[in-house]
Amino acid sequence: MALITLRRNLCHLSDFRIHGTLAGLKTQRVNCVHKTVKEHLCPWFWSLQLEPVRVRFHHAHSKKFHSENGNDLHPVGEPVFSQAHAWDRSEHSVKNVDEQIFYRRLNSFTSSEQVLHYISTLQTLPDTMAAGALHRICEMEKKDDDQRLPKEILENSAFQALCNQFAQDPSNLSNTGLVTALQALTLYVGPQSRLLLSLLAECQHRLAMGSLDIHSLCILGECLIKLQGPGCSTLDLIIYQLQGENLEEFTPEDIVTLYRILQACPEKVDQHQTFLHKINNFSLSVVPNLSPKLLSQMLTALVVLDQTQALTLVIKLGKYVVRHIPHFTNEELKEVLEAFIYFGYNDRFFTEALEQHVASLCLTLDPEVVSKVMEYCSRKLIFSKPILNAVAETFVCQSEKFSPNQTAELIEPFGKLNYLPPNASALFRKLENILLTRFNYFPPKTLLKLLHSCSLIECHPVNFMAKIFSPYFLQQLQGEESYLDRLSLAQLTQLFLTAILECPFYKGPKLLPKYQVKSFLTPCSSLETPMDFQLYKSVMIGLIDLLGARLYFASKVLTPYCYTIDVEIKLDEDGFVLPFTADEDIHKRFPITRLRC
Repeated sequence: MALITLRRNLCHLSDFRIHGTLAGLKTQRVNCVHKTVKEHLCPWFWSLQLEPVRVRFHHAHSKKFHSENGNDLHPVGEPVFSQAHAWDRSEHSVKNVDEQIFYRRLNSFTSSEQVLHYISTLQTLPDTMAAGALHRICEMEKKDDDQRLPKEILENSAFQALCNQFAQDPSNLSNTGLVTALQALTLYVGPQSRLLLSLLAECQHRLAMGSLDIHSLCILGECLIKLQGPGCSTLDLIIYQLQGENLEEFTPEDIVTLYRILQACPEKVDQHQTFLHKINNFSLSVVPNLSPKLLSQMLTALVVLDQTQALTLVIKLGKYVVRHIPHFTNEELKEVLEAFIYFGYNDRFFTEALEQHVASLCLTLDPEVVSKVMEYCSRKLIFSKPILNAVAETFVCQSEKFSPNQTAELIEPFGKLNYLPPNASALFRKLENILLTRFNYFPPKTLLKLLHSCSLIECHPVNFMAKIFSPYFLQQLQGEESYLDRLSLAQLTQLFLTAILECPFYKGPKLLPKYQVKSFLTPCSSLETPMDFQLYKSVMIGLIDLLGARLYFASKVLTPYCYTIDVEIKLDEDGFVLPFTADEDIHKRFPITRLRC
C-alpha cells in the first residue's frame, strides 16, 4: 500500500507538472525518474505487468472532454496531468493497484451495474482480475429460478468485453484466470455454451499436460461436478493429481474445496479413505485459519463422508466454532449444529456462546435455525434456560413462521428436559390455537410426538386425545406399513395412561389393547430416561452393605403401568425386609426411582 501511495504522489511533484510543448523537452528526465522509481519498487508490484493477456476497454467516445491550454484533452472530473506523464496515464489500470484493493472494491459493490461501471473506468485489466469481476457479476445475478443473466447485463459493452477476451484465445490465459472464468460461467451459462465449452476444453488440455496448479485443480474439480456430475472420469484424474501434491502447499481454502470435491462422491469414500485420513490429520493445522463459512463447510463434508474416526478434528473445529458463532449466517449455523448432532459433540463453551447468540438474536433467527438449536438441546440433553426461554418467547411472538415439523421440534425439548418456561401459559395457548386451526397439516407421527411432549410436562392435550385414539388417525399413523413401530406404540400408551390417571374427566375413545405396550423400556428407543450406571452401582453397593445381601432388593421392576422401577425393597407388616423373590406377606413396597441421568 505504501508503494502505491509513493508512486501516486510522484505524479503530483512540481517537477512532473509539465504542460504543452515543454513535455517533449523533458521526456528524457521523466524517463530517468520513471526508471529509478520502477527499480526501487518491490518485484511483486511490477509482476502484474508481466500478465500476457489484458482486457482492454475503450469508452473514450462516451466521456465528455475539456481542453486545458488548448492542447490536452482530459475527461471531465478527472485529474489533469501533462503528456510527460504518458507512462502513468497509459497505465491507469488495475495492474498498478493492489489486487486486494481491487477485490475489496468488487466485494463492496451491491449490484452488477456497479461492478460494470467500475471496470469500465479501467483501460486494462489482468485476466485474473477480469475473471474475478466476471465471477462477481454472475454471483450477484444468480437466482434459483432463473438460469439466464438479465438482458441489460448481456448487452452491456463492458460485460461483452470481458466475455470476448476469454473467448478469443483461451490458451493465452493464466491458470487462475481460466478456471475462475469457467467457475463464473457455471453459475449461469448452460453446459452447451460455446464459451464455456471452449474454456472447459482448454482446462482439460492443461489437466492432461499436468500444468494446472493446486488451486486451479480444486476449482476445476468443483466446476466439473456441477457440469458433468460426480461420476465424470475427469474428476478421478483431478483427485489423482491432488493426491500426488504436498498438502503443505494447499491453502485453507483449497483444503476445504478438496473436502467438497470428495463430498460430492461419498460412494467412493472407501476408495479415498487413506487420502481422507491424511487430509484429516493435516487439517488440524489449518483450522485456526478457517473463516466461519469454511468451518461450516468442512464440518458438513465430514458428516457426508462419515468421518467418525476424525473426532480430534471435530473437537478442534468445535473450539474455533465458539469464536465465530456471532459471525455465522443462518445456513452456516444450521450446518454446524447438524454436524455436532451427527458426531455427538457437546462443549460447555459452545453452549454458553450459543446461549448468548440465541438470547440476543432469537427474534431475527431463521425458524429452521431455531428448531435446529432446539433439536441439538434435545439430542444432547442440554438444559439451558436462556435458550429455552428465548425460543418460547419467539414462538409466542412469531408462531406463524414455524412449519408443523419445526413446531414439533421446538416443543419436544420442553417435555424431554421437563421444563416449563415463564410464559408457559401463553406458549401452550398459542400451540393449542395452532393445532385447532392446522391439525390436518401435521404429519401423524409429528403430531403424536408433539402431543406426547406436552403430556410429559403435565400440559395434557385432552382436547386432541379423542382424535389420536380414533381408528382413522391410527390408520394414518401406520401408513403403508404392516404394523406400528414400537416408539409410536409407547407414545400412544403413555398418552392413554395419562388420560386414565391424570384426566379422569376424559370420556372419549379408549386406546385398543393391541396398540398398547407393556413396558416403556426398549433397547433402541425408550421413553424412559437412561439410567445413571455409576449412581446405580454406588446405590447397589450401599444397599448390599446395609441389608447384608443382594437377595433383599430387586432391580428394574416393571409396574402395572408400564414404567420401570430402578430398585424395589419389599417389607412385611412388621417392617422387616423380605427377599425380592417373596410373593406372600408383602405389606409395603419401597421403590427407589431417582437413579436416572
